[in-house]
Amino acid sequence: MHLTLYLALSALSGMVIAVMVVANTLLGQATTMGVSLIINHTIGLVLLSAILLVGRKRPAIRGPGKPAPWYLYFNGLFGVAILNINYVTIISIGASLAMAAAVFGQAASSLIFDLTGWMGIKKRTLNPTKVVSLAVCALGIVIMAQSGEGGSFKVGYILLSALAGVLTMTQMILNSTFAVYKGPIRAAQQNFIGGLGAGLLFYLLLQREETIEAIGKIPTISPLLLVTGGLLAVFVVVTTSYVVVKIPAVYSALLLSAFQVLMSLVIDTFFFDAFALPLLLGALLMLFGMGGNLYSDTTSA
Repeated sequence: MHLTLYLALSALSGMVIAVMVVANTLLGQATTMGVSLIINHTIGLVLLSAILLVGRKRPAIRGPGKPAPWYLYFNGLFGVAILNINYVTIISIGASLAMAAAVFGQAASSLIFDLTGWMGIKKRTLNPTKVVSLAVCALGIVIMAQSGEGGSFKVGYILLSALAGVLTMTQMILNSTFAVYKGPIRAAQQNFIGGLGAGLLFYLLLQREETIEAIGKIPTISPLLLVTGGLLAVFVVVTTSYVVVKIPAVYSALLLSAFQVLMSLVIDTFFFDAFALPLLLGALLMLFGMGGNLYSDTTSA
């Protein structure tokens, strides 16, 4: 698959994530965030299991079936942590600032993965052009942070949001590594199994009454809203499994983040009558900086 196609898939995944987040939030508001997670993971697991059943004779779907390190089977647990961190930080510092901090966490961790070759990522080096380009990306993230609500500088919540970004990027890389052993579809299925198991255990133990009460509301919710988050999550997990190990991790992080922000701006503008100029300028700067990184890689290859 050509580099351009990998980059395009990363960008598309970022846009899909933005729609998925909105759908998950709306479903969470209609029930609870815990029930939203349980519904989405159940739908994703059913869909992936059906694909594996129907395509069990196709190597591209069945996957190589190689033995994988034990810890990769628990990759889905990251989803529960990310969901709860996002919920706490968005309430505390606003969606825009939480998003900007998460973007920083994704970009910083992806750069570390690229420079160290950790978790099987191809090791890469920095040169002056890439340093300047990454500085432009960092400036874009700082500008995005100016759209944060409230005006108070809550360092703890910002660091927590950045941690959510680090966990998100780590989960993507682990899932991509798992896909090398099992294939993208089966790796995604295991991701949903782990996330659903952890979600059921977490919410039924710690928020039992609230969760059971919210489950009772499911028949009153629009079928489209019920299935959208889970279906889009399957697309994101499978697509990133293909892409993350094929291109520099920092490209994946910046493209996912920038196009997630751009799509969020489109959604806010046309559906919620809201627009944040710092988010637009920041996302465009991130894309410009990533273009400098890409230029540096292609000229030095």
